Amino acid sequence: MYVELDLVERPFTERGSRLLVLLEEDGLRVARAEYEAPLAVELSRLVVRDAGGRALPVVSADPVAVRFEGGAELLFADPSTLVLAGQGGSASWRLPGGTARSVELTGCHVLVGPEGEWAADRVRAAAGRRWAEWFALMPEVPEELAERTRMAWWTLAVNLLPIGGREGLVPSKYGYLGVWNWDALFHAVALRHASPALARDQILLLLDHQLPDGQLPDVVHDFGVLAETTDLPRSDLARLGEHVGRANGTGMPAGPVPVTKPPLTAWAVWKVHRADPDREFLAEVYPKLVRAHEWWFTASDPDGDGLPEYLHPYSSGLDDSPVWDYGPRAEPPDLNSYLIHQADRLADIAEAIGLAGEAARWRERASAHLESMLARRWDGSGFRTLSDGAPVRVRTALDLMPLFTGRLPGAVAAQLERTLRSPSYWGRYPVPTVAFDDPAFDPDAMWRGPVWLNVNYLLAEGLERSGFAGTAAELRRRTLAMVRDAGGLYEYWNPLTGARAPRATSGFGWSAALFVDLAAGGSVRP
Repeated sequence: MYVELDLVERPFTERGSRLLVLLEEDGLRVARAEYEAPLAVELSRLVVRDAGGRALPVVSADPVAVRFEGGAELLFADPSTLVLAGQGGSASWRLPGGTARSVELTGCHVLVGPEGEWAADRVRAAAGRRWAEWFALMPEVPEELAERTRMAWWTLAVNLLPIGGREGLVPSKYGYLGVWNWDALFHAVALRHASPALARDQILLLLDHQLPDGQLPDVVHDFGVLAETTDLPRSDLARLGEHVGRANGTGMPAGPVPVTKPPLTAWAVWKVHRADPDREFLAEVYPKLVRAHEWWFTASDPDGDGLPEYLHPYSSGLDDSPVWDYGPRAEPPDLNSYLIHQADRLADIAEAIGLAGEAARWRERASAHLESMLARRWDGSGFRTLSDGAPVRVRTALDLMPLFTGRLPGAVAAQLERTLRSPSYWGRYPVPTVAFDDPAFDPDAMWRGPVWLNVNYLLAEGLERSGFAGTAAELRRRTLAMVRDAGGLYEYWNPLTGARAPRATSGFGWSAALFVDLAAGGSVRP
């Protein structure tokens, strides 16, 4: 029904639930997802047996139920309650610590959650209605993309959890149980097709937790926010310490540093508004968007040259990029490209809410910002990346992101498009996050070579905005075909094989979201 669950990459879970049912060699395991923690085991070695004691295999699993041979079923009675329903035979399992439990199947038995009386027929019917309603909202896509789109649409639903006072979409229940800043924006792009109110909530969840100085947090989670380095888990600090600054002997600074994500909030707001115009929403968020935009210039431009920098690797979203091998502070071309584009979107929002004067000033700022970026960072063949003022000698897909502005002079835009179409980036599975022929290229290491859907999505949008509709369409087509054929919605893909990179998580929110949005826009056929 809708999508088949393999109980490995695609566990049995439910919208709003932190419980996951997974298949292992010795039976089923029920685990609970928690922020910055391994999956916590609720029970393991769940086995259903017939009257003669024979273990019965799982014969099918979909969003509604896990079904065993003989008719027993696992069902979600509500997001916190998992029940086992059946007549005849028995079931056994183990609790954490090894305590054994068993039950004779005589109806509906609560495995996890508060005790209560449940009727299997009603539980099953309610689950069926929930999922039918959700899949009825899925946008239409070409037939060759329908199967993967259904998987993506299911992924978006099950990653929705109550967090930070709203229903937020987490990146993955496998280790990413919070609402990350730019993930939320990509999620909103997909949700606008079905539920603009839910899409707006992803944005409002971030803005609800805006800091007094205008900064938006990196993460909103169960215990608050992550907004500076003192909030980071020790494991993250250790991982960053392995590579940040190793190219020149520098390391992470000792003091607290703000941590956020790239400035794409106004971009997402405008996309949602275009899908479902809501002037009151624009008026509500506009002042907060302005403060968030200004923060980059007042708090993240340490040399005061008007071209803000990332002060921490996490603020770029590209945590393990070789850009950070040169130090913890860097200015790749994407950041100022996003800010230029955001000024244009703030102008659109200002116009929509009747602030014509402010709209004109935002357009002027976008133009002046671009002129400064061209004068200071364009060297005739490409945009330079700096780390603490010194050149970074690594070529990444971020070098092409000024296309996203849609404002580049024709000759500059054409040079970037030629670079993208060159063998450095245009393989069978574009776009590698580090150039194929760069010494730092690694096809499987996070942000050191693999294809990421958000990079491809933003580049395709920038190509179209810059007048290269054909290249944009081809990039979208190849991206859709890669995801369709790879088997799942992964965090990132090997750009040489198009397969899942070994350390990439599955069921990844923004991959699902952006695949849906791309699929809703066209076919993989040339």
